[in-house]
Amino acid sequence: MTRVVLALDSFKGSITASAAAEAVRDGWLSQRAGDDVVLRPMADGGEGTLDAFAAAIAGARRRPVTVTGPDDAATDAAWLLLPDGTGVVELSSTSGIEVLGGQLRPWDAGTVGFGEAIAAALAGGAQRLVLGIGSSASTDGGVGALTALGARFADADGAPVAPGLRGVASAASVDLAGLRALPPGGALVLSDVSNPLCGPRGAAAVFGPQKGLDAAGVVAADAALARLAALVADAAGPAHPGPATPGAGAAGGTGFALLAWGAALVPGSAEVAELIGLDAAVAGADLVITGEGSYDDQSAAGKVPAFVAQAAAAAGVATALVAGRIAADADVSAFTAARSLTDLAGSAEASLADPARWLRAAGTALSRTV
Repeated sequence: MTRVVLALDSFKGSITASAAAEAVRDGWLSQRAGDDVVLRPMADGGEGTLDAFAAAIAGARRRPVTVTGPDDAATDAAWLLLPDGTGVVELSSTSGIEVLGGQLRPWDAGTVGFGEAIAAALAGGAQRLVLGIGSSASTDGGVGALTALGARFADADGAPVAPGLRGVASAASVDLAGLRALPPGGALVLSDVSNPLCGPRGAAAVFGPQKGLDAAGVVAADAALARLAALVADAAGPAHPGPATPGAGAAGGTGFALLAWGAALVPGSAEVAELIGLDAAVAGADLVITGEGSYDDQSAAGKVPAFVAQAAAAAGVATALVAGRIAADADVSAFTAARSLTDLAGSAEASLADPARWLRAAGTALSRTV
């Protein structure tokens, strides 16, 4: 009997991590019914992080909250209260790119809703915070989030800056004196990338285009974030870790802003893996299957598949990859086999229309070949 561990991330905007794992399991068992297939849905701080904590921790309670979305409209979301008093807040459901429904707002989307949800968790009694910051819609340097928590960002005339990157570009002063205090247990930020705030690997250069920035916009955004970094560093004092800190560029620079608040940045995949007992599951496996919606050249920088592959390799276990699409420039050498739903379905449109069907097909294909 073969033991297979399924540790997939969500396929962003398409199917949850749990449902994706279940579909691959069904495909595998359709050919190898006697195998032991273990589900360990993963997350890395982006979409699905709240669900991963809710599924893994008995007694976790969802607390609904209405926040200002990245389109400035009221958005229904939730934060999670764990039995030990930890509040879990996910940026993707409050200020995420999926909230926009495909309508990008590169200059105007912001993170104020994420900050509002954090404030709600503090008001709701959270004694510690775990903040997932993947899948953002904006490149606002976390200005919106800090504003919702009491910071003040003003333009040259002393007026509050506009939401989003447009406001970052006009910021002339930063006052952090009004920031709410961290909860007694502090704040842990789960980042799905290790990029710095600025430069060729920074928030604007790497992630700006997927949020709608053109080439000129990327240059302008990077310059605006660099100016913001200097202003925040002056306001925060020498203790601020700085814009070069790994993960500072996560979520359009929200990682940098949360550092200014005093939070600690950690790789999200590692925290979730510890929570769900991934190492113990992998140790007894013959094969691990991981995946995500789009596997590309960014996936090695803290995303779930790369992390899972490393954990499996450390245990001497082979890993296979399933992804909605596998980019031409992606390095898949860490995987024994790789399957793209786009290739199986014949097109991206077909795979997105029924991801569960093609995930089952991927599970079936892997069961025959791995």
